Amino acid sequence: MKTVTLYTDGACSGNPGPGGWGAILSYNGVEKELSGGEDKTTNNRMELTAVIRGLEALKEPCVVELYSDSKYVIDALEKGWAWGWKKRGWIKSDKKPALNPDLWETLLSLTQKHEVHYHWVKGHAENPKNNRCDELAVAQWKMRKE
Repeated sequence: MKTVTLYTDGACSGNPGPGGWGAILSYNGVEKELSGGEDKTTNNRMELTAVIRGLEALKEPCVVELYSDSKYVIDALEKGWAWGWKKRGWIKSDKKPALNPDLWETLLSLTQKHEVHYHWVKGHAENPKNNRCDELAVAQWKMRKE
């Protein structure tokens, strides 16, 4: 299988409010930038959407090195929390409803198609690709804000 690197980020002005997401796919020295947004959303929905859109862009099963500054996304996937939420009918261990089950359902399905390795990166730090994803996401929410 091909090994692809995927950087993602989400941004939102207000929570909820206009939001955007950005993703960078890298394979064999070639990069592809993706971005989009929604008029009324949350930061976590944009974080999830960035990962979903990045994985959906892959045309075949790949090994994916996923980098995100979202603890929500990385921990829920890496620690298996999202699978537990699904198993309990989208109820968390504290008996409260899990948020964004529609996006989690899609994301969990995509993680079954690929071999995904999870990496948390500090946001707004010295990681050029994470910072570029943030720029893409912020540009998208700014377009929706005006």
